[in-house]
Amino acid sequence: MSLESRADRGVPELTARVVRASFPKGTLAVRIREALGPLFEDGSFAEAFPRRGRPAVSPGALALVSVLQYAEGLTDRQAADQVRARIDWKFLLGLELDDPGFDFSVLSDFRARLIEHGLEEHVLDLVLARCADLGLLRAGGRQRTDSTHVLAAVRTLNRMEFVGETLRAALEALAAAVPAWLSLLVDADWAKRYGARIDSYRFPKGDNVRVEWAGQVGRDGFTILEAVYAPQAPAWLREVPAVQVLRRAWIEQYHRDGEEVRWREGKDLPPGRRRLSSPYDPDARYGTKRGSGWCGYKTHLSETCEPDAPHLITHVATTDATVTDTEMTETIHQGLAARELLPVEHAVDAGYVTAAHIVTARDDHTIELLGPVGLDTCHDNHQGEHLTQSAFTIDWQAKKVTCPQGKVSASWSDQRKSSGTPISRVHFTARDCASCPIRDKCTRAANGQWGRSLTLLPQDQQEALEVRRREQLTDQWQQRYNTRAGVESTISQAVRRTRIRRSRYTGQPKTHLGHILAATAINIIRLDACLTGTPLGETRTSHLARLELTA
Repeated sequence: MSLESRADRGVPELTARVVRASFPKGTLAVRIREALGPLFEDGSFAEAFPRRGRPAVSPGALALVSVLQYAEGLTDRQAADQVRARIDWKFLLGLELDDPGFDFSVLSDFRARLIEHGLEEHVLDLVLARCADLGLLRAGGRQRTDSTHVLAAVRTLNRMEFVGETLRAALEALAAAVPAWLSLLVDADWAKRYGARIDSYRFPKGDNVRVEWAGQVGRDGFTILEAVYAPQAPAWLREVPAVQVLRRAWIEQYHRDGEEVRWREGKDLPPGRRRLSSPYDPDARYGTKRGSGWCGYKTHLSETCEPDAPHLITHVATTDATVTDTEMTETIHQGLAARELLPVEHAVDAGYVTAAHIVTARDDHTIELLGPVGLDTCHDNHQGEHLTQSAFTIDWQAKKVTCPQGKVSASWSDQRKSSGTPISRVHFTARDCASCPIRDKCTRAANGQWGRSLTLLPQDQQEALEVRRREQLTDQWQQRYNTRAGVESTISQAVRRTRIRRSRYTGQPKTHLGHILAATAINIIRLDACLTGTPLGETRTSHLARLELTA
């Protein structure tokens, strides 16, 4: 399909008259059109469409429908039906009342084009740009960020289910593509093992029998792989996605020594970040947080939080479930910098904050990263009062540390953690510590060459860490940090209104695009609330809590 640029001619007169008569107070779609005009121009998506071919449905209209689809929690088919049936949607899109709309499959094609041409962020960028033009959004000020888990659009499988379902998916693909070729390799027993969906409750009883079943699956999988990669097999079979997933899964899950096939166990397995969790979504990973596990992704939402302006989502990041929050802090700042929307103060929870992040945000982006850091706890696990690192005086130039009793360190060595973080190890002698009157408050190191030891970060990070540890104990800092809690309501709104907690699509690129559309929908809803003077909702309190507050 080719793109024929269509200039917006406004809302047809008959459509406008009928809509205003039917909705004198307006609707979300009507108010957004009247306040913001046409949000998306066709030319903004020109690079996703060829110059020749059958004329395409207006991409500006498809972008609007995609956003409204998330705002109202609709499927593709339902959204296409609304274009034909809803007069307020026709008002927003500038359509005649008798416009026939489009087939629902056009929406999935539009999303694929956005991903293929790297335009996933474009819809959010255009809305933010319009808000900036209206004076509702500007750089500086305060923003806040938090993340939530996202379930992949697939089942969560244990290891035995995973290998069985992976082989079944490959067999299904080959049976559809080359039935005659596959029939020479399998027999009726294969149909019994892999003809139905693999579920734990169908497995044989007993651990030994189940291990043997897993071994049988492994041998069957290698049989298929050997046949696919045999010289006489059609070369294109190796490019079948389900076969590629099978090959990778068998490398991760099995050992093969000659004819013997056995499970990989423990440390012999690849780390979770690199290990497949589902044959139907190769990007999904199994992650855990606070004792809860899920197969899928995480999304990080950043929003403005100025009291005199609508709270707009400015950045969306999607990762697999194994990526920690601390890995995303710099990525979020770079994304905000690309949009020229860096805040002066960025409130986050402890998962996003390290000493290195505080320094990098301050020096590279002029951002105060507002979030708590870990307290200075003694490595000796003292139960009562103990001397923390802040009680020691550090001479960075001389590479010496003086303890509260005036003793000077005997050793300073610069090292690196396994993660690459530079650190300094500082030691005091056992002789100095043995006669110390406050030894019990300082160290419990056993007799040996060394007494108390300290681990220091680079000077700028260590100093920033000490400052933050002192600040976060004050009431003034806590009052400033209270603004971070509001991002929880944004995540709640995204979950309830746009159903962001469960991905509609398979694959991280499609899931991320869905999160972008959901964030844009939230922004549209909040702009409408701003236009109508709708106040922010109050924090919900249970009846029991109200009794406590009253008492």
